[in-house]
Amino acid sequence: MERTNSIRRKAMARQHKAEVMIAGEQLRLRLHDGKLIKDRRYHLRTYPNCFVAQELIDWLVSHKEVPDRATAVCLMQHLMDNEIVHHVCDKRPVFKDAKLLYRFRKDDGTFPFNTEVKIFMRGQRLYEHLIGDKNSVLQLREEHGVAYQRSFPGCQLIDWLLQNGEAESRSRGLELCRALQEHGIIQHVVKKHDFFDSGLLYQFCINFRRRRRLSELLHESEQDNDEGVAVSTQEDNHSDSPFVLRRNPPQEANNGFPSVKSNKDLKQVTSGRRGSLNSLQLHSAGFPPLVQLSPASVLRCNPESVLRRNVTCEELMAPGAPFIKKVLTVIGDALGWGFVVRGMAPCYVQAVDPGSPAAAAGVKVRQFVCQVNGQCVLYLDYRTVSRLVMTGPRIAVLEILEPLK
Repeated sequence: MERTNSIRRKAMARQHKAEVMIAGEQLRLRLHDGKLIKDRRYHLRTYPNCFVAQELIDWLVSHKEVPDRATAVCLMQHLMDNEIVHHVCDKRPVFKDAKLLYRFRKDDGTFPFNTEVKIFMRGQRLYEHLIGDKNSVLQLREEHGVAYQRSFPGCQLIDWLLQNGEAESRSRGLELCRALQEHGIIQHVVKKHDFFDSGLLYQFCINFRRRRRLSELLHESEQDNDEGVAVSTQEDNHSDSPFVLRRNPPQEANNGFPSVKSNKDLKQVTSGRRGSLNSLQLHSAGFPPLVQLSPASVLRCNPESVLRRNVTCEELMAPGAPFIKKVLTVIGDALGWGFVVRGMAPCYVQAVDPGSPAAAAGVKVRQFVCQVNGQCVLYLDYRTVSRLVMTGPRIAVLEILEPLK
């Protein structure tokens, strides 16, 4: 029992390390998009791909990533401690809120690609491949009367590894899967068994696509000594969790995600700590919850429906109905597509992130979703439509019906 607990603690610590790496990479990409990372000159020398600490702290506070500058400094120090960022001259082991230059190690090639990192990257690549596979082994399955979202039998995963050239033999496939389990990337659905080439069910512990918030990483690191690492990596699929695919955090004061900007009375949603995969929470295959504010954040109810009245499928399809059919192509980015769908049939767009790929493609609230990538979804509920989008390709072709104005 003691050995099992020790292994589990090590896996959770490695899982937390993976969460830090993912969050750091997501932050790095956002800073590149925002032009905060660029070549800078200091004392007649040019430092490529770096950022000014003071400017970054300003950015984190203004984008509601942190409540204050002191927290922002703690978060960046956490990334430094985990070898994600460093001072350009490696002279300062402490992150300071000053006009000092720092750089992401991935931007200068100094990121430590040790065995642990290589296993993590292998797991991430396998996850992306499995999620994008049309006939993925990641499915809703039952074991002992309990259903587990995106689970897979160990033997089927090894079959898949062999078929896709990821393993030379079953023994090599088994070694890979056990390494993934040891590093906290996959686990038995009830954490009772090591990985076996059998019908036992396993799941990915890490949702690589979910949008991480740095504040949750800091909170998790504070719990390490007392509780082990409580890694928040699972997907939401609770009845009160909408299908949320967003690109950037909203700019409202409480970091909510309003469904319609013009409606001042709409409720806003924030997320609390993540639940377990066993709770069968379906969230957009890796894309973020609305926001992760702090350990004290509370999950409130969804915003009320944006529809002015209920509409049936028959009404939508009736000849002469006051709707315009459009075909929209949404090209998802690293953090998702950027829209919320709701409804039990027909399914409709509840909210759109203004800076997302969905908004750029013309997706708007109150549009009804008729087809996803050529498949009719008019009579399906939002959970099923969500799965079709998130398990499909990065390019989502939506056929929608838009009400005439």
